[in-house]
Order: sequence, then C-alpha cells, then structure tokens
Amino acid sequence: MARRVVLLSVPALRACDLENMPNLRAAMARGQQATLVPSFPCVTWPVQVNMVTGVLPDRHGVVANGLYWRDEHRVEMWTARNDKILAPQIWDRLHQKSPDLKSAVWFPMLSKGCGADYICMPAPVHNPDGSESLWCYTRPTELYGELRDAFGHFPLHNFWGPLASLASSQWIAESAAWAAKRWQPDFFYIYLPHLDYAAQRTGPDTAPAQTAVAELDELLGKLTGQLREALGDNVLLLVATEYVITPVNHVLFPNRLLRESGLLEVERSDAGDLIDFRASSAWALADHQMSHIFVRDRDPRLIARVAGVFSGQPGVSEVLTGEDRRRYAMAHERSGDVIAISTPESWQAYYWWLSDDSAPSFARTVDIHRKPGYDPVELHVDRATRSIPLDASLVRGSHGLHATELSRQGVLLASESGVLRSSSLSDTGVFDLVLGQFT
Repeated sequence: MARRVVLLSVPALRACDLENMPNLRAAMARGQQATLVPSFPCVTWPVQVNMVTGVLPDRHGVVANGLYWRDEHRVEMWTARNDKILAPQIWDRLHQKSPDLKSAVWFPMLSKGCGADYICMPAPVHNPDGSESLWCYTRPTELYGELRDAFGHFPLHNFWGPLASLASSQWIAESAAWAAKRWQPDFFYIYLPHLDYAAQRTGPDTAPAQTAVAELDELLGKLTGQLREALGDNVLLLVATEYVITPVNHVLFPNRLLRESGLLEVERSDAGDLIDFRASSAWALADHQMSHIFVRDRDPRLIARVAGVFSGQPGVSEVLTGEDRRRYAMAHERSGDVIAISTPESWQAYYWWLSDDSAPSFARTVDIHRKPGYDPVELHVDRATRSIPLDASLVRGSHGLHATELSRQGVLLASESGVLRSSSLSDTGVFDLVLGQFT
C-alpha cells in the first residue's frame, strides 16, 4: 500500500464529466472508480469536514457554510478557524500514529490553525478603510512570502465573485506541486474549486460549464504528473467530488417569508435595512438548498409557528424540527431550530429586504463575511453599475440536498487498484480510506 496519499478535493465533478477529461482518465487509468455520496447538507464546509473527520455534523459541529453564535447574536461566515471542528482530523490521527508522518493542507476551508504541518489558505488583510490586501495564512508563517515571490500573490479575486476563473486553481496547483517537491508530505489535501463557478452561474450542462471541465482536466493532467514526480511512484492519488451541482429555476427567500410573517425584525439605517438578530423572533441562515432558522430562546411555540410558515411553501420539500433533525445528522446545538430543505429545482437566497431600495449596501458587493448567508449571485455582475445585481433568478445551478438520487452523487477515483473496497462510498468513508494507507 502507498505510504504517501494525495486527496484532490473537487467540487461539482460528475461521473459524466470524466468522458470529457482525457488527462484525468489517463492519470488514473491503472486505478479504480467508485460513487462518492456526500452527506447532507451537501455544501463545502460540512462535506470537507466529513471527509477529514469521518463523522457527521451532529458530531463535528460544522452544520453549514456559516455559524451563528446565539449568545453573541453574531453570524460568522467563512472566517472560522479550525478549532470550530469538534472532532479529530486526519493529520491529528497521523501524528498519533507517528510524529514523523507529515501532512499538508492546501486551501480547504476551516484549515486555519489546524494540526497539519504545512498549510496554505486565503486570508486577506482587512484594512481600516474597508479595502483588502492580498495575503494567505500559512504554516510556517513565512511560507506565503516565499510563495508570493515564486508565483505572485494568490489571485483572490479569481477565487470567488464575478471574476472567478481558472487562475485561482492554477495558483493552488502550482504552489501545491512546489510544496510537494519541497516537503514530500505523507498526506496532502488539495482543494481545487474551478468547476464550482460556471455550474452555478449558468447551469452544470451549459457550454461554459463544459469549458471549465476541459480547463480543469488540463490542469489535473499537469498536476498529477508533478505530484508523482515529487512524491515518487508509491504515491496514491485520490480525486473526490465534494458535491454535485444540479440545475435550478426557482428561488425561495426564507427571510422575506419570516419578515412578512412578523417574525424577523430589521434595523433601518442609511446603509439599508439590516437584520436585528437580537429583536427577531426568527431569522434564516440560507445556504444553497437549505436554511437553518434560528428561533429566539428556542421557544417551542415560535418553532411550531415558524415550521408552519414554511410547510407547503413552493420550493420547500421538508421542514425539520426537534428530533426530526436527527434523520440528517443535524441535531446539534449549532443547528437551526427549524431546517427548511428545498425541492430539487429550487435554492434559497438570504435576502430579507422587501424593496431593492432598502437593500443593505453590501448586498451589491462581493462581501462573503457580512452577508448572513451564502450568495451565489456574487458570481454575476451588473455591467452598467459594476456591482452585484439583486436578481437571484440569475443563479442556474445549486447543491445541498441529500444525495439520494444518482444525479446528486459524485465520484471517487483512486490511482491504484485494490484500494476501493466498495462500488459506493460516503464522504465520511474517505477518512478511513486515507488512514488505512498508513497501517
């Protein structure tokens, strides 16, 4: 068995895409392919943490792409450190096996401060004037200076937003190949986000999405060759789909429903209407095809009222409360008291304003930290105003639903035969698969 393992984490990779990825097929030709089933919610933070801990959100505590700290009435979107993960991770287990086993982590979320030996992830400096300076969090600390000198600054504006492109994944791949050659880690976890962008912008079966598949295939062909050269012939390469993006044509606005029902309160300001988390009876952290709805004081009567608001709404397939949340491993103190799950063709937008004139100023910007919910409309731009439009119908692809249908299941590729013991694996199974290479 291979002692060195590389896990390439690729959102939106579908089994049908492999037909148009000759370089990836060639790189993995001597290996195996299995179906990879992401666990609910099939979104970035939870699925990545499922893979590196081997447990589900009710145990590791990462229930969405953001966290709401009830005692502080504060939402934390995309800034949380690794200590928010409440379970040991692959690098922790490897260190327990032997201090000599080294891990590297390149760009997965929630890796800041993790126990890996080498880390690189985006961490722009937020300046007092509201601007950002390009930077990355690294271990060792001085590493980003070396990477910047070798590859230029990480192109943050190509990592997300209307300018999102292959450039970000190229920088990740080039710097990861450099790190593999320099340190030869025993386990290397690399996140390559490129397929996420066009599939959400225009839909997963559109020409732009297929162009992205071809672009990533060329990148993967080069990267896998570099990794083999750096780490030796005994390296096991794993390519794992995080989740699959499917077409959508409907938008649900959970916070508008709550506001119209008298449950969500806003603060009016010159910058627009803002949610008053302290005064609201309920508000929703919308995340792709589901939302966590937080109810004041977890009041059972309010929970029942909120559940009633969503039951039967167009675009809603399930409404979970109380013990029902256990069906999807969502019975955790960080979860919403009510969880609203979309129908397959619908996704959920964070908007709460009832008129675009009262939208907060940050709604028209790429501002992933101040928006209390995920906003894929940031992938679009209103060219007339050079700002983010407020038209949620522009989004044509989404994800997050439980992957009971084959169309929402991904793939797991292994570069060696005999590694995958089953034709289907859950995302939590990646944890044992990796650790099993080091017995």
